[in-house]
Amino acid sequence: MKHLFLGLLTTLSVIIYSCGDNASTAKKEETSHADHAEAEENTEVKVVKASFSNVDAAVAAHTKKITDNYLQIKNALTSGNANEAGSAAKNMFEALKGFDKSLLSADQKKVYDQQEAGLKENAEHISKSTGDIEHQREHFSSISEGMYALVKAFGGGKTLYHDHCPMANDNKGAMWLSETKEIKNPYFGDKMMTCGSVEEELQ
Repeated sequence: MKHLFLGLLTTLSVIIYSCGDNASTAKKEETSHADHAEAEENTEVKVVKASFSNVDAAVAAHTKKITDNYLQIKNALTSGNANEAGSAAKNMFEALKGFDKSLLSADQKKVYDQQEAGLKENAEHISKSTGDIEHQREHFSSISEGMYALVKAFGGGKTLYHDHCPMANDNKGAMWLSETKEIKNPYFGDKMMTCGSVEEELQ
């Protein structure tokens, strides 16, 4: 009887220890998942400063103006408004056409000239395609690349976020600039508003 009692006691001890060990393992895994989620949340976005720090005030005002026009196009496409996108693109085209490039240094002019023709062409396409928002979005992908290069060089007059959606542009991926950290996708609008992630913060 005594041996039976000791046997039962030993078995019970092993079960209790085993359960406690499993609970401890589960708790460790839970903590690990929580730490991983927290690490993802706290991932710092790379901050990029404009490469030209000695920009003339009129040049800074110009880049701010076309950046504002660009953001109006982006917001119109996000809300699915082709007419507003066209109007903002027309304003952007006019601003680009009227810019005095003599205000630029030789290095600045070289960077600006690399993007100017593409920005004008895509702005004109978007302004004339108010009946086809998908066509506007195709050109928005190209105009975004040009604006990204320009903002990285001259700044945009405010903090901007470089966003990227891997599913845009027929799953080839496409980027855009935004004035807010919250993802609002201009390529899909309401269909997939939050598709994308912040790649960089441009200052």
